[in-house]
Amino acid sequence: MAKYTVKKATNVQFRWTLKAGNGEILITSETYVSKQSCLAGIASSRISVADSNFKRLNSVRNEPYFNQIANNYQVLGASEMYSSSFARDMGIESVKKNAPIAIIEDLT
Repeated sequence: MAKYTVKKATNVQFRWTLKAGNGEILITSETYVSKQSCLAGIASSRISVADSNFKRLNSVRNEPYFNQIANNYQVLGASEMYSSSFARDMGIESVKKNAPIAIIEDLT
């Protein structure tokens, strides 16, 4: 089952990751000052799953990745680098499918 994990970041702020059922990280959030804000970010990620909520990008090394964008146009998080545009697009589809139903695991 997919899950959001909430952890303290190295700067004592909070961060979430969305993991697929196989444990692969799909997306890692920006950092949040409070745990409450982090949980609000998860709530936003769950509903921001329209195609327009994903920005398809390429790194300076031309590696495909994506950002998930909230409905208020703020970046919620970024994916890992993918080997191809097809793999990136499959990652986006996995976020769309799993984000609304993922459980939350609090590791703080």
